[in-house]
Amino acid sequence: MKQVRRYLALRDFRRKNKNYFMLTVLTLLAAVAVLPLLSILWYVAEQGWPALNWDFFTKLPKPVGESGGGVANALVGSLMMVAMASLVGVPLGTLAGVYLSEFGVGKVATILRFSCDLLISVPSIIVGLFAYTLIVIPMKGFSAHAGAFSLLMIQVPMIARTTEEMLKLVPQHLREAGLALGIPRWKVILAIVLRGSVAGLFTGVILATARILGETAPLLFTALNNRFWSQGLDQPTASLPVLIYTYAISPYDDWHAQAWAAAMVLVFFVLILNVVTRFVLRRRPTV
Repeated sequence: MKQVRRYLALRDFRRKNKNYFMLTVLTLLAAVAVLPLLSILWYVAEQGWPALNWDFFTKLPKPVGESGGGVANALVGSLMMVAMASLVGVPLGTLAGVYLSEFGVGKVATILRFSCDLLISVPSIIVGLFAYTLIVIPMKGFSAHAGAFSLLMIQVPMIARTTEEMLKLVPQHLREAGLALGIPRWKVILAIVLRGSVAGLFTGVILATARILGETAPLLFTALNNRFWSQGLDQPTASLPVLIYTYAISPYDDWHAQAWAAAMVLVFFVLILNVVTRFVLRRRPTV
């Protein structure tokens, strides 16, 4: 009996040690994965914080050679074009994802799924060139419309594929139970499938929105830039990514500081948006 107890105690000791060892390894690997993100956030904040002030958010850029000024027009321009793209892209991408998940059988679904995958992998500069050819040249001018359209082309396939994958996680027997109760299929999709995937759907929308919020290449070919307030949606429009690019390659130290500050605003805006949305969805019941 003593030998059996010793054997069991030794086996339990080894099992606990292995468990502690694997937990330690996993914790270290998680820290290594998070370290680059924290390093980027710290460095961007360190470089951009000194240039942040009230004028930075409320005033227009100063002429070349003058210090001060702000990026108010770029902030408004970015939010406006992202909002225009999301106004169409979110419902369109969600509907496409619902179709692929719930009715995605046949040639049409295969082509749609392949097209979404292809658009996700296409470099954004190619999307910008396509929007330039399709909208900018016929309109004979850069505009917020063209910028929003280029962002829309990037956002829709991402939302569609994310929505499809999230809806596929809903157990099939829940759909069958709703249909067995005599509920129409469209009500089953709305009340059971979509409602049970709210957190995943919002996560996909946020990721897609964060992606287009930081896109530069498409806007260079479509919205271009503007040192002043845009007089309409059919005029060249400023945006934060283009402003960061323009300021970063300039030879002026003041512009470099403002580029870091704008990058800090962009990064932390996306971070706060993700954190707030996850917090709200965690407190909200999904069923």
